[in-house]
Amino acid sequence: MTVVDTAPLGMSDPSRPTTVHLSGEIDIFTSEALRRRLMSTLRHSTSLLVIDLSEVSFCDAGGLAVLVGIQHRARSMGITLALTAPRPFVSRLLHVTGLERGLPVVA
Repeated sequence: MTVVDTAPLGMSDPSRPTTVHLSGEIDIFTSEALRRRLMSTLRHSTSLLVIDLSEVSFCDAGGLAVLVGIQHRARSMGITLALTAPRPFVSRLLHVTGLERGLPVVA
């Protein structure tokens, strides 16, 4: 799994969302590192954190748990979390689990 932030820490423009581009697999082996990275990003995020899933090839229950946990933490900090560009597999996973209702997907 690779994480790329579009706004370097401490350099975010408050009028633009903080965007994190993920790629590869989000699974039991990568979810803890992803959780730590996203928690760090939240501390320096603007009021909107967008997670780009366009290059995520696989996501398991551990990956979904990270996204839900980060969303809860973001809300407690006054930050809105949104997902963008999930591949069909990830979209189906969000739909089947019912998480698409709580994790907004934006264009």
